[in-house]
Amino acid sequence: MNRDLTPKEFEVYGTRLIKDLADFFAGIEQLRVLPDCSPGDFTSLVDLKLPIEGDSLENILEDTFNKVIPYTTHWNHPGFMAYFNSTASFPGIFAELVTASLSVNGMLWKSSPAASELEKITLDWLTELLGLPRIFFGIIYDTASTSTFHALAAAREKLGVYDFRNEGIGGEGCPRLSVYMSEHAHSSVDKAAIIIGAGTKGIRKIKSNAKYEMIPEKLEAAISADKALGITPLAVIATIGTTSTTSVDPLLQIAEICRRENIWLHVDAAHSGVTAMLPEKKSIFEGIEFADSLVVNPHKWLFVPMDLSVLFVRDKDNLKKTFSLIPEYLKTGTDSVTDNLMDYGIPLGRRFRSLKLWFVIRYFGKAGLSEILRKHIGMAGEFVRLIESANNFEVMAPVPFSTVCFRYVKSGRDDSTLNMLNQKLLELINSSGRIFLSHTVLNGKFVIRIVFSGIKMEIQHVNTAFNIITEQVKKLEDNK
Repeated sequence: MNRDLTPKEFEVYGTRLIKDLADFFAGIEQLRVLPDCSPGDFTSLVDLKLPIEGDSLENILEDTFNKVIPYTTHWNHPGFMAYFNSTASFPGIFAELVTASLSVNGMLWKSSPAASELEKITLDWLTELLGLPRIFFGIIYDTASTSTFHALAAAREKLGVYDFRNEGIGGEGCPRLSVYMSEHAHSSVDKAAIIIGAGTKGIRKIKSNAKYEMIPEKLEAAISADKALGITPLAVIATIGTTSTTSVDPLLQIAEICRRENIWLHVDAAHSGVTAMLPEKKSIFEGIEFADSLVVNPHKWLFVPMDLSVLFVRDKDNLKKTFSLIPEYLKTGTDSVTDNLMDYGIPLGRRFRSLKLWFVIRYFGKAGLSEILRKHIGMAGEFVRLIESANNFEVMAPVPFSTVCFRYVKSGRDDSTLNMLNQKLLELINSSGRIFLSHTVLNGKFVIRIVFSGIKMEIQHVNTAFNIITEQVKKLEDNK
């Protein structure tokens, strides 16, 4: 092909594609969540030679539905109950189509006024939706890993004890830095600490209690020990909804320590932060007003398609000071706008991500989103009831949101044997293709995780999951 489609051809193929995707969603529960394949199986199906002459869109669409989709793990499947769901609502999918059609780069206000201004509007909405203090300034990145990195870089700039921006981390007098987090904090925090110069030696994993919450007294002791050694505390990360168990660190107590020690407080609420919109969960967020930065991912539990993460910071000017760098070719001349989104992070290229957040919030509204979150939390409660009513399972952690950690137990078996059995059980569950679960390890015990936060999940999927699990337990016991 030596030309693009005409608008009419775009309409014809677009109509067909939407119809095919609608059929895909209508029949998604008949598909395996996890494809039954081995590494390299998909590669063997597709032509590896670089196309010299263009192919027809007919062939491309046929290969997409006959080869790509069957070899995809289906995150939109209601049986996808692993990790944290990232499920796309239909309004969000429509927004992605518009975003791709416009294909703008929102680096400057001039490069796309709507993209620049809609980002502010939607993040004002998100601020109000979550009940956050208006002092926070929000900006959209791709993932929480990126947001956390920007937060720690801003914390480093805020220190004021050394000119990191000009001197780098190898200059004379550069301090050793330390970053504090729960032993259950996400690995992206470790990566961010490494990148900004604290290194693995500067990472402090603070012990947690029986509920897997950071122990404030242990945090205080670690800070004091570092200061005695001449190490500079950079930041404390408090997590609302840890990845393993969705445990909640005692935010207010941690905030008080950070205020007293004058240490940057970053709150990782990537998954569970959206529950701040629920009055019954507000107590969990007590102390959020003292945070210096906060990350929330609408692409996790707000049904916005991947990828959209929001970083909120208290000091907007400090974030700009950390990252702003304006070459001559991006100066805006006589424009009255001097505040461009490219000034607040590493990416110069910026997709029109706010459009899909705008679509989703407008379509569902606060009432609709709150209702879905409550439904998911209720589904987790029902699963706990089913697990506790059986005599061969135990719940392994508190359930503050919609993630349940559990394991299969059998009397007379030690933890080593139970670990092996639960690992085998998880393999049997996932090999069925009907649901997909993940795992973690808590105090040396292999634990299965199940998450109820997909947009297409309903209460019947709780019963389906429990039935599949008990079926595989019987198979496990019969094969002993």
